Amino acid sequence: MSVTGAVKANHATNDRTPITPRTEPPPPTVSPKGDRSDIGRRSPEPKRPSNDIDETHKSPSSRPEPSSAASTKEVVPGAEDSEDSAQVIIDMEAFGQILDLDEDDTHDFSKEMVQEYFTQAKQTFTDLEQALEVKDLEKLSSLGHFLKGSSATLGVSAVQGSCEKIQNYGHLTDGTGGVLTSKDALEMITDLMGHVKRDYEEAEKWLRQWYKDNGMTEIS
Repeated sequence: MSVTGAVKANHATNDRTPITPRTEPPPPTVSPKGDRSDIGRRSPEPKRPSNDIDETHKSPSSRPEPSSAASTKEVVPGAEDSEDSAQVIIDMEAFGQILDLDEDDTHDFSKEMVQEYFTQAKQTFTDLEQALEVKDLEKLSSLGHFLKGSSATLGVSAVQGSCEKIQNYGHLTDGTGGVLTSKDALEMITDLMGHVKRDYEEAEKWLRQWYKDNGMTEIS
């Protein structure tokens, strides 16, 4: 059963701060006649208004970033230097939906899905290389579509995005309506293969570490 199929089978079971009014400083205290203890003392002068902007008039600050385990997206290390710096390694919202299918904290079900994904991805990369060698664009597109779906199920966003490009290039389109020649499509897929493999390696590393950190045995 594919990763996507496993999910479908198991889904059925399962101010702004209010502005504080400014108060006037209290009037100087006058000692009663005969009490000389406060003679010579001055009531404290009111503080001069700071040049800084009153905190109550500032725009609400942004919420603190959540920890990596709970963040919506996990950024690929070094992504700022990559071709597409907006890519992310794991979409935690999608991955969290898979974790919701686990019956308990052992995460056995989701772990099996991840193991199956690793197997599928590695075999798909082998098939992609073979299809690229014989310049089979239709096969390349089909394989890209398959791995895109499996990656989307687990929230492996970077691989999903790259595989969608392979799917489009195999159909001789750049994804924006532009038409490609077979030569251009093959060259673009060739260039993309190294990128998608690196994305997958980062995703696999992250997923293995997640299960290790959550008390699971190492994924085979």
